[in-house]
Amino acid sequence: MKKIIFTVFTLLTFLSSFSQNGGEAKKILDEVSQKMSSYKNIFIDFDYVLDNKEEDVQQELSGDVLLQGEKYKVNLFGSTQIYDGNKTYTVMPENEEVNVSNADIDDKNLVTPSKFYSFYKSGYTFDMGKKKKIKGKNIQFVKLVPIDSNSEVASVLVAVDLSAMHIYQVIENGKNGTNTILTAKKIKTDQDLNPNLFTFDRSKFEKMGYFIND
Repeated sequence: MKKIIFTVFTLLTFLSSFSQNGGEAKKILDEVSQKMSSYKNIFIDFDYVLDNKEEDVQQELSGDVLLQGEKYKVNLFGSTQIYDGNKTYTVMPENEEVNVSNADIDDKNLVTPSKFYSFYKSGYTFDMGKKKKIKGKNIQFVKLVPIDSNSEVASVLVAVDLSAMHIYQVIENGKNGTNTILTAKKIKTDQDLNPNLFTFDRSKFEKMGYFIND
């Protein structure tokens, strides 16, 4: 689930990754990055598709992610993951279980909102892609290619909604033939949120009989 959650956040992160390069692509990416990182919170309702034709594997699902400051909440695969700024709580109703892990801010594998806007500042080249009309939206594609030849990713296409200056879609093409497509269906920003939304209520789940693994 960690990799899927990380892919979710590429909706927010890829545009802040490449500010060191020039040209028209830089202007678009900088503008979207600045706009999306300026919100006090952001909610994204998305569709996720994983496809590998060679292996005859296709998976489609929906989910949502909410970010505010250094906290986030992701609903995906019937599970919920909450990061309260200190610990990560993964709630799995099917198993009646909660996995709790301490957050090491220096851990490169730890995904936090601050890293969403700085993690990919190097390591890719990019070019302007095609411009298309999709569902009435003017979409500009930017193609990202990893500099590291050992990367499992061949390329990433980031689709920008030019009217809203938000990310509409991220398409990751893997070298193993696996492609993942993440499409934002709905984006809400600067909502009035319950301050307890990112707080894990241990007593609630204990009363429900959940096993809390910490």
